[in-house]
Formats: sequence, structure tokens, C-alpha cells
Amino acid sequence: MGKHLVIVGAGHAHLTVLKNLKEFTNSGHDVTVVSTSSLHYYSGMGPGMLSGIYRPDEIRFNVKKLSEDRGAAFVEDKVVKVMPDERKLELQSGNQISYDAISLNTGSFVPLAEPLRAHKSVVTVKPIENLLKANRKIIEILKTQDLKATVIGGGPTGVEVSGNLERLVRNESGRCRITLVAGTRLLPQFKAGVRQRVLKSLGGRNVQVMEGVRMSAIKDGDVELSDGTVLKNDIIFMAIGVKPSRLFEDSGLPTGPDGGMLVNQFLQSVTHPEIFGGGDCISFEPRPLAKVGVYAVRQNPILLHNLLSTLNGHELQQFVPQKSVLLALNMGDGTAIVDWHSMVWGGRLGFAMKDYIDRKFMRAFQVSGELG
Repeated sequence: MGKHLVIVGAGHAHLTVLKNLKEFTNSGHDVTVVSTSSLHYYSGMGPGMLSGIYRPDEIRFNVKKLSEDRGAAFVEDKVVKVMPDERKLELQSGNQISYDAISLNTGSFVPLAEPLRAHKSVVTVKPIENLLKANRKIIEILKTQDLKATVIGGGPTGVEVSGNLERLVRNESGRCRITLVAGTRLLPQFKAGVRQRVLKSLGGRNVQVMEGVRMSAIKDGDVELSDGTVLKNDIIFMAIGVKPSRLFEDSGLPTGPDGGMLVNQFLQSVTHPEIFGGGDCISFEPRPLAKVGVYAVRQNPILLHNLLSTLNGHELQQFVPQKSVLLALNMGDGTAIVDWHSMVWGGRLGFAMKDYIDRKFMRAFQVSGELG
């Protein structure tokens, strides 16, 4: 007798599962895909969409069509609670869905207090669709005036947004003041060579990088810094890091230090073997994982195998994270800065490599007729 699998979220870790849904339906199982949107944007190419390097349809997947064409039901809704003892999901609409097994890939969000989020000039870097809205807003502003912009956050996303923002303004023949407020230090977890290349790239394009200061408040679109500096803005990008939603804590599921669902080496809840997860929303019990898309992509085949095995009564496979992660920062000017093992390099060849990897990933899942 067939069972019911529910896939929650269409993030990077679920794409192989979604593309191979027929393996579940052909085995007699029912599948429901729940996602907050029928389209999913690939975060690795998000800053490039901000600058116009990529069109929106080049970096997104049509999740609804991908699901329905493979025999699954698609529900556009948000899961607000998991009820593991009842094996049910509660949706924002008030509806409930029963399951025999579920996999959660609900991503992460920028943890910003509602009063700050409410400012009309503030743009959080997630969801990625926000960068498309920002692109359109900036183009409108530049038609009548110079742009004043601040990026809060000295991590990789803040760096990429700053570089691609400068490209967008230049492409629109506009002028701008772009300030990257990096906090204590720009890219504190990265090699000195990466920092030096980033500072040289941004500085050469008149993007001011401020280290040793933090945002203390936003008032009427002005960013107030810890050293008393006040920056006036038309737009403020918040790239202050991400964390999982409260879904798992609210559901009483074991979580890691960051609130992500605690999973074992099989990407399986440590207390409920029928619950799986991947990507930014999990906390990997064997060792902490950085919230980078590379891990989520590598979790794809493991989740596919383990979900099929759970439904069909077969053995599970372990997820073994790679020890080294390739980092390639899209600087927005046709170059990328690459950090791989002990090597730091960059330039146009670096961007060509990143662009090739990203486009190859998209081609693997944007099957014919499914562009959004």
C-alpha cells in the first residue's frame, strides 16, 4: 500500500527530489509539495540579478509545474507547525496535511526586528525576490536623482550586493554613494588574501567600506552608526546573516544552537525518523555546517535516496559533508574572487568559472517548458 510523502519548501536541497518525483509516484506513493511560492529563486545568482547580469527567468525554477508534471499535488501555502505525534502539518491557511514521511527545506531569513523591517527604504537580502524588487526601485530612482545606498553586513552577501549594486548604477549611467557597513571587520572568517582583493575591488569603484562600526538605528531612512556617523539613504540592504525560522522550536522538535532542526548523519530528525530536512533550515548534529548552498546541493541525492528508502523499507545513506568549500564572490564587474583550499585568486576567469557552475546547476533543473 502506498504512503504519503510531503515535501515542504523548494530550496536547493530538494531540487533532485522534485525532479525525480516519478520515482515515488511510480512506486505507488502519493506526493504533495508545499511551497510559499510557485517559483523558487537560486540564491547563488541573486546578486547578479540585482545588477542585471542575469534575467529573473534565468535564476528561478517553476516549482508548481515541476511538481505537477511529475504526478505530485502542489499546494501554495506556508507550514506554520509540525505535529509529529499526529503526523500532520498545520498550514497558514488553517488547513492540515497528514503525512507518512516529510522532508523540510524551508530555508532561512534575515533576523530583523519588525520596526526596522517596516521602513520603506529597507531591503532584506532574503527572500531573493527582494533583490528583483530593489533592482526596479533603483532604476526608477536613478531616472531623477543620484542614489544614496547603504549595505549593512560584512559577509559574502554584503560584499556581492555592494559590487553588483555599483554595476547596476553604472549600467543605468547614474551616480551613487554606496557604503558597506562591515561591522567589526570585513569577511572576518576568510583568508587575508580574500579580504585584500575585496577591498581593492570595491575601493577601486568608489564603494566605501566602513570597518569597526555597526548600525545602531534607522530613523526616517537615515542609518545611524555606532561612531555617531549618519548616512542618508534611498535604499538600505540588510545582509546581517540568516537563521532558520521558528517553525521547529514552535513544533517542539529538537533544534541546534541556531534554531535549525537537529538532524543526524542521515539528514533525519534525531527524534522522529520519518522527518528529514536539508539546507539552511537544519542543524547537522555530527558537526556545524556553514549556511552555504554547496552543502544543500550535496544533500540532494542523499535526501532522494533516504526518502525513497524510508517509504520502501530500505537502508539509508549517510551525508558526508566535504571538508573544503569553494567560495566564488561575484564582484559585479565581470570578475569573481575565488577561495579554494589554500588558493585565493580572481579576475574574469574566476567569474567565468562561477558563471559556468551556476548555469550548469540551473540547466540540471530548469527542464524544458518549466521556466517561470
